[in-house]
Amino acid sequence: MILDRFRLDGQVAVVTGAGRGLGAAIAVAFAETGADVLIAARTKSELESVAAQIEAVGRRAHIVVADLAQPEATAELAGKAVEAFGKLDIVVNNVGGSMPNTLLTTSVKQMRDAFTFNVLTAHALTVAAVPLMLEHSGGGNIINITSTLGHTAGRGFAAYSTAKAALAQYTRLTALDLCPRIRVNAIAPGSIMTSALDVVASNDALREPMEKATPMRRLGDPIDIAAAAVYLASPAADYLTGKTIEVDGGLIMPNLDLPIPDL
Repeated sequence: MILDRFRLDGQVAVVTGAGRGLGAAIAVAFAETGADVLIAARTKSELESVAAQIEAVGRRAHIVVADLAQPEATAELAGKAVEAFGKLDIVVNNVGGSMPNTLLTTSVKQMRDAFTFNVLTAHALTVAAVPLMLEHSGGGNIINITSTLGHTAGRGFAAYSTAKAALAQYTRLTALDLCPRIRVNAIAPGSIMTSALDVVASNDALREPMEKATPMRRLGDPIDIAAAAVYLASPAADYLTGKTIEVDGGLIMPNLDLPIPDL
């Protein structure tokens, strides 16, 4: 049956930034399709809530509370997954982000921090995970969460967009380095209704123009991203590597203009 190819039965996944938002939705979706999941984030109470959802569908969860802005912390997750579950099949590099800022007030440190948080954390976990994937499972899958802003241009996002564009290119490069035993793909979310968009969600004057500027006429839901992640992690995507799936409602340009004036 074709739907069997979308199952993750018996696999083990690591999802970073899994306390809420996209990471939480992906972790729960993996559990619903048969995987055990190591979930990592800063806030224990949020992780406990996600773990309860994973266990409610009959799968195992392992919580790691850590500051994932540090590459050393993300690197440790691979070994912890093997310690908890005996193997590692899937990594989702979801943690990342950066606050918008005008170009001329974006410091070198802010650019460096954005690159560290969005790219170096993913690299650290990837290079730690791959040997364990090969040893215990004979192969595996890596999914990087990039952004629509990694391939479109908008004012105020020099640090964030540059870092996400780098992560997208990193996806293509690592896919070639690790093929054919490890597949590496990415998801580029558009505007998704997570806590990062709480201000937008509660303000019709902000939300409605964004919805109108999106071809699908709505903002995304975390489950939209989770569904793409299940596909990429599953045997259904066995012939796919080095690609970025754009789950953004059809955007070809940003749907939120920050009020940054011309020079």
